[in-house]
Amino acid sequence: MPEPKFFVLIIGTEILNRRRTDKHFDFVTHALEKRGHKLTASFTIEDDPALIVQTIKFIASQANPVLFSFGGIGSTPDDHTRKCAAIALKDGYLPIHQEAKKIIEERLGSDAYPHPIRMAELPKGAKLLDNPVNKMPAFSLDERYFFMPGFPEMSHPMIEDILEKLLPEKKDYYRHTLTALCKENELIEVMEKMPKEVEFSSLPKLYSDGWRVSISVASHDKKLAQEAFQMYIDALEAKKIVYGLQDESN
Repeated sequence: MPEPKFFVLIIGTEILNRRRTDKHFDFVTHALEKRGHKLTASFTIEDDPALIVQTIKFIASQANPVLFSFGGIGSTPDDHTRKCAAIALKDGYLPIHQEAKKIIEERLGSDAYPHPIRMAELPKGAKLLDNPVNKMPAFSLDERYFFMPGFPEMSHPMIEDILEKLLPEKKDYYRHTLTALCKENELIEVMEKMPKEVEFSSLPKLYSDGWRVSISVASHDKKLAQEAFQMYIDALEAKKIVYGLQDESN
């Protein structure tokens, strides 16, 4: 797979109305960071079918997307994700996935009917993901779109397994950070010269004794990261602006 761009989709009105607290964003960002990768974007949306379809389609339109979607794959009327994934990525139909049907029937017996068995209705081409808690089916499409339960104890082990397969080797990411006693405007000219291969951020903050700005640069290219960081140091020293260094290479 070419260099992937990772996306998180968190589906659940209960997150937006604060009846539950999201735990997926932090987990995925840390899991990616350990492997030298980062998120491109994260979306938290309500249980609205049209919005879910539009969001999945948008993510799928990006270059080399990998989607981790959480929530909405159960059997209750507000669980729309299976159908929405079929509409956004396939032909809109939800045929019975025979392996999923067997798992549900073996797990629940007669209680699988009439409602839980709906979880076996999956988009064409779906592959099952192992649910370490109760075995209820989660699924993937095209080996890049992963649809998991909203429960962290189920979905987070799935993420670890997925990333182990997608990113078997850790990719080194070199980051350098400094904090300077100035406004970020003092460094805009340097920011404009940053190579596209370098990720950089500027975080200003106003304290009682004046402005500070934290500058961070990072790249998979160790030499390029150091050279880009040195550009900020040179600019600060030329202007005689006080700064402090914090090396965050990993």
